[in-house]
Amino acid sequence: MLRHGPLDVGGDVTQARALFHAMMTAIPLPPDVTTTAGQLGGVPVVTVDAPGSDPDRVLLYFHGGAYAIGSAADAAGLAADVSRRCGARAVCIDYRLAPEHPFPAAVDDAVAAYRGLLDQGVPAERIAFVGESAGGGLTVATMVAARDAGLPRPASAAVFSPWADLTVSGASATRKAHLDPALTPEALRTRARDYLGPTTGTEPLASPIFADLTELPPLLIQVGSHEILLDDALRLAARAADHDVPIELQVWPQVPHVFQAFAALLDEADEALNSAAAFTRARWNPIKQ
Repeated sequence: MLRHGPLDVGGDVTQARALFHAMMTAIPLPPDVTTTAGQLGGVPVVTVDAPGSDPDRVLLYFHGGAYAIGSAADAAGLAADVSRRCGARAVCIDYRLAPEHPFPAAVDDAVAAYRGLLDQGVPAERIAFVGESAGGGLTVATMVAARDAGLPRPASAAVFSPWADLTVSGASATRKAHLDPALTPEALRTRARDYLGPTTGTEPLASPIFADLTELPPLLIQVGSHEILLDDALRLAARAADHDVPIELQVWPQVPHVFQAFAALLDEADEALNSAAAFTRARWNPIKQ
């Protein structure tokens, strides 16, 4: 997204969805990538596959869009890039969006999809979570909810520029506002009100920086220094470390929100995706016989 571009994340939600879809699908997927619509646990999903993928390994992918815009199909481009580098198919969750479906609809859908994947016989140790922006926060919230529901934890999780504090209270929300070409604190507060409804922003499954992260799997957090969500990433990493979660935090200088989507243009994005793929592959375990 470019500064002063046509997309206003905090604007009219119908218009924002249409513009976001147009932006995310403007570049066609590589011809060797396939997408297949389906369902997991009653939740719509899009499976993204590239040649060479191990059919026994799965990335459960959580798209961004401030809980109000975006879709599994919109995320297929970045999901395909992550899929190819990890050597695994990506299953993108089309969770319900606010304001039509406020909290905790997104968390409920994500847990249902994860449960559905487990019910298909995919071992948890061969599943990795990946999420970007709001989907990054949702990734962590889903792991907390799945743990509390007694489900086995996935092998790992990698989150890109996670929105993990829906109170938008991090100092970087104002300190970095002049540098962030994609997001404004006002837009995030608008979308937070849509998603939260009467719920406070400190609800742990809405803002995982307030959650008990004990016993979560190894977590990779990547964030750019030129984004208002920098402090969300820093505080989430500190919270995870305080709860004894194996954590790797990568702050990439002078790059914007979800810079990984620009791997064709930014060397840093290409390096970050390679790092995320290496982190994910290293934590997959062989299927138990």
